[in-house]
Amino acid sequence: MKHRYLPITEQDQKEMLETIGISSIEEMFADIPQKVRFQGELNVSKALDEQGLLRYMRGLAGRNADFDRYASFLGAGIYDHHLPVVINHVISRSEFYTAYTPYQPEISQGELQAIFEFQSYICELTGMAVANASMYDGATALAEAGALASGATKRSQLLVSRAVHPEARAILRTTARGLNLEVVEIGLTPEGVTDLDDLTSKLSGDTAAVIVQSPNFFGCLEDVGAVEPLAHGAGALLVVSANPLTLGLLEAPGKLGADIVVGDCQPLGIPAALGGPTCGYFAVAESWMRRMPGRIVGQTVDRAGKRGFVLTLQAREQHIRREKATSNICSNQALLALCASVYLSTMGKQGIQDVGKLNVQKAHYAANRLAAAGKLKLPFTGSFFNEFAVKLPDGTNVQELNSKLLQRNIIGGYDLGRDYTEFAGHMLIAVTEQRTREDIDAFAAALEELA
Repeated sequence: MKHRYLPITEQDQKEMLETIGISSIEEMFADIPQKVRFQGELNVSKALDEQGLLRYMRGLAGRNADFDRYASFLGAGIYDHHLPVVINHVISRSEFYTAYTPYQPEISQGELQAIFEFQSYICELTGMAVANASMYDGATALAEAGALASGATKRSQLLVSRAVHPEARAILRTTARGLNLEVVEIGLTPEGVTDLDDLTSKLSGDTAAVIVQSPNFFGCLEDVGAVEPLAHGAGALLVVSANPLTLGLLEAPGKLGADIVVGDCQPLGIPAALGGPTCGYFAVAESWMRRMPGRIVGQTVDRAGKRGFVLTLQAREQHIRREKATSNICSNQALLALCASVYLSTMGKQGIQDVGKLNVQKAHYAANRLAAAGKLKLPFTGSFFNEFAVKLPDGTNVQELNSKLLQRNIIGGYDLGRDYTEFAGHMLIAVTEQRTREDIDAFAAALEELA
């Protein structure tokens, strides 16, 4: 065989051909006309030996702007946070990284306990009664929240703030199209937060949910407490998307009246990994527990009175009676939920608060440093966590600026003009606990010089 990685010998091939009653591989494809077959050889490189292949792949990998060699100020949903080394040690155990869906509790206690701990952490952070075993990511969690709200209220309109992540809004629209739901966007104030007057004017008897994100896509903190009476006054559910790392400092959305809280766990010990995969969380008030997508792991005791864990709730119609399903999601991101659980247990309550404070302090230092020279302006004056927008000098091309920053081993911010025409020439900058004063000063100096 010329295909050295296929473990089939010439004798294996001969026996398989004899079994199906033909004499050659060519005969197997005799029904395909010669004129539609590819003639010649594929335009690919020649085969490399093992050492040559490794050298080639390392060269390709070396072209990536990674967090080890570059100072990153890019956020917009994926962030450069500290990853305690214990996380990789735990998730690399074969019991976890080879585990399948834990249908048989008698052989899956470790996996089930890990998921139960994740659910418990999410409930504590969000202030909600129940959390599921995780979702694929924060964006799909938000879309599922819209679907849940529609099913619960028997209404077909979803009001979503334009300050919600653009990719999450796109997925929400895709999901809504299949469910025949109408998605209406709520406008922004000049301060980069949801316009409550616009929200009030668009609320109706057909509104199933009001969906906001805090901190929102621009990094600004929304007044969830002010949105709550508007949503509930119209009979709609309040859905809040929240960065879980902020919940060590900010009031839990559940305490502010949210019915559904969703978000992405990437800030909780999950590597950026070129943009994914990540892990979404989904938490609800107890009244909506049975409408949640996915599954819930519960704690019980066995016949001997010992603590044990089982799949307590999962909507079987998501597996079987699909025409009655409220969601097509019946799985979860168990390994990445484990990352988040290990991170939270390692950091503890005080550690989460300390990391949150570092993000706030460093981001505000960076914002003040960038605005000090007067060349760069902060368009929004409200409160923010670790992300904020900067208005660059007129005529600045953000993409070209970021290319120049890369040459200085700096990963620049996100070009807001890609998603908001009114914010062309604006850069969204993230500053996490990973950034040093020297990183921030070098970035500010480079922006002032290059912009």
